[in-house]
Formats: sequence, C-alpha cells, structure tokens
Amino acid sequence: MLHYFTLLMGQPNQGEGPGLMSNIILFGSIILIFYFMIIRPQQKRTKERQKLIESMKKGDKVITSGGMYGTVAGLDEKTVLVEIADKIKVKLDRSAIATIISDSVPEIK
Repeated sequence: MLHYFTLLMGQPNQGEGPGLMSNIILFGSIILIFYFMIIRPQQKRTKERQKLIESMKKGDKVITSGGMYGTVAGLDEKTVLVEIADKIKVKLDRSAIATIISDSVPEIK
C-alpha cells in the first residue's frame, strides 16, 4: 500500500533544476523586452506630446481631444482659449489639445 502512494506522489527530483544564472538571464531578457516594447515608446510619445503642447502659439489651428476644430485665441500657463466659431471662445486645459493642424494640409469644407 505504501508503494502505491509513492507512485502517486511521483519520484523526487534526482538532479537539480535550472540554475540561478539561467533564471537571472530569463528575467533580465523579459525586463529588456518590456523596456524596448512598452516603456521606451511610451516615453517617446510623451516627449513628443509635451513638445507639441509647448510649441502652441496664438493663431494655430487645433483639434481638441473631443474632436472640436478651432483656433488658439489666447494662452495661459495651464489653459488655452480656443475660438470654435465667430465670437465663441472656449477655455480648455492645454492637455485637451490633441493636434495642431499644419497649414500645408487642406481643410475640409
């Protein structure tokens, strides 16, 4: 009967498992993959977005994150005054600006 239980439990490991060095290499490679595939591109996009927000000036045509088109009528430290129609101005947070429309792109009428 005791022999039956030892067969069910399985044989104990006779040799050693993977060494410490192979585990360190495995975790190091996983960390590198995460860095180059996720963290680094996100940091690059954040820097580009920050440059876009800082380069905004009065008169620029912009698109907000809500999809509204407008023209920058004024700038503060943290806010932007956007004119969305004749004599209609909206005060938005700078982070609400999604893109700045360049003059080379034709407007859709």
